[in-house]
Amino acid sequence: MFDLIIIGGGPAAASGAVYAARKQLKTLLIAGEFGGQSVVSEKIFNWIGTPEISGADLAKSFKDHVKYYEGEFLTIKEGSLVEKVAKTDGGFSVSTNKGENFDTKTILVASGSSRRKLPDTVVGANQLEHKGLTYCATCDGPMFSGLDVVVLGGGNAGFETAAQLLAYTKSVTLIHRGAEFKADKITVDKVLSHPKMTGILNAEVTEILGDKFVSGIKFKVDGEEKTLDAKGIFVEIGQIPNTSFLEGVVTLDDYKRVKIDPWRKSSEVPGIWAAGDCTNILYHQNNIAAGDAVTAIEDIYMFLHTK
Repeated sequence: MFDLIIIGGGPAAASGAVYAARKQLKTLLIAGEFGGQSVVSEKIFNWIGTPEISGADLAKSFKDHVKYYEGEFLTIKEGSLVEKVAKTDGGFSVSTNKGENFDTKTILVASGSSRRKLPDTVVGANQLEHKGLTYCATCDGPMFSGLDVVVLGGGNAGFETAAQLLAYTKSVTLIHRGAEFKADKITVDKVLSHPKMTGILNAEVTEILGDKFVSGIKFKVDGEEKTLDAKGIFVEIGQIPNTSFLEGVVTLDDYKRVKIDPWRKSSEVPGIWAAGDCTNILYHQNNIAAGDAVTAIEDIYMFLHTK
């Protein structure tokens, strides 16, 4: 019986594992791999304490730091994926894709999410990913200072990305496939009022242009094909939380994210906490995920030792 099982291998899981081990909680970390979404990023400039680091190096630093504590209080199962969580009399059981079953008193879910990507029907999308086509404005946006860029998406995330990019780009064009924008009206009105901002509706993206780097985008509006020059394309068409193993166990929101108490990071089921991109917090960033996991560990420790 473990005191705690942590599910995931990104910044939330890694920081949670370090803090749990230091508090001498008997902990099991189950991670498919270390790194989270940032593992594919060529350069990361906003990981606190490190001016510049590649996604691969950041992932390695997570793994090295966690393995430093492997031993009496921390066990690591790398390469396993959690398939099921179930409530038991003494806590919870956790099952993996390798036929492993573990019992635990508490769980910290830090399984992250996957960015919804452009479909394969969009020519050039796969070839130009991380070559001007990106899924993280906070990570990569400043590299496009003074350039024309495009944002794909019409929800709050798309408009928030556009607002962020307007601070330093030459122009921002937001392209949405729907007949109306999904973001809050006050946000839509404010962002679209910016002199460098353009919004396009009813647009179907057909091709990302470029050889070694993005040079533009093709799309259809009411059947008419159009081409727009752009040096950067930011995709904000949603995220897919990695929470399928929690269906019927904890309360998930409409987007399948774990609903948590923002103060404690606890779910609505006693004994289960969550941190990072798998949760319904407002903003998703590496530093936020790491901090939220630390908050969760503090609360888990109190839960185990004061009840």
